[in-house]
Amino acid sequence: MMKSFMSTLFWWGFACLLCPAGSFPFILTQLSTRKSSCKSIPSSMTLCHNVGYSEMRLPNLLGHDTMKEALQQAGSWVPLLTKQCHADTKKFLCSLFAPVCLSDMEEAVYPCRSLCEAVRDGCTPVMAAFGFPWPEMFNCTQFPQGNELCVPPAGTDEKPQMAKEEVPCAACHSLGDADKEFLQEFCSRDFAMKMNVRSVSTMEGDVMVIPEVKSRTVYKSKGWTDEEIKKTVLWLNDGDNCLCPDIQEPGVTVLVLGHRVDDKLVISWVRKWDKSEKETKRFSRTVRKLQC
Repeated sequence: MMKSFMSTLFWWGFACLLCPAGSFPFILTQLSTRKSSCKSIPSSMTLCHNVGYSEMRLPNLLGHDTMKEALQQAGSWVPLLTKQCHADTKKFLCSLFAPVCLSDMEEAVYPCRSLCEAVRDGCTPVMAAFGFPWPEMFNCTQFPQGNELCVPPAGTDEKPQMAKEEVPCAACHSLGDADKEFLQEFCSRDFAMKMNVRSVSTMEGDVMVIPEVKSRTVYKSKGWTDEEIKKTVLWLNDGDNCLCPDIQEPGVTVLVLGHRVDDKLVISWVRKWDKSEKETKRFSRTVRKLQC
């Protein structure tokens, strides 16, 4: 009885795959021209519980215009999560059904092609066992290859990874007072800011840090316009192979210095900032008086 029930449930989860390819009323590459807004991910969206962010974009990347429609369609894929065919299945599905919504970015953030391919390769055999192919609406060739902002794979499902070497990243190695270090290094860097960390992820060994825009103070942005620096992300090169605890906790406030390298903002110095509001204002006044 239980086996029959699970088979029925799994079949229902992939029922949408039986629709003709032409019946899907969306084209992913055209969604950027449509007006969208940020909505809180409802607790009833079981597929994306604890996905790592709280706001999604509507319409989503599958063309669902209303929350009701997104909830209905997302619910059909919950059974796939129970099959545990890939560690990033939830991340990939939610990047489409409930794409992360960054208030400072008008364009959508797509899943990286590598994320799609990893989930596809892991889940296709499971789906095939139930008579379902990988759906055309998840065709991995339509997603960015990773040379632009996209949702990367976690990369934790292939093999158990060796523990990171217990050494701090060069940019995170403190030699003394953070305030003094920041002021001493300020003039030699291309950008300087104070910000809250919104999210952290890895891509091919590098760490991608997305700042919380509303909490950010830009002290210096050499070679970047204000508009560019608002829409970009920060990178810690080779950051997945060393320790940088100051940026691992979402919401933490940090001081950051770095350089522009091949159209990327690369972090070369970062420290946690836990000063009071009064101390922060005094520090900001000091920084703005610097003449390089």
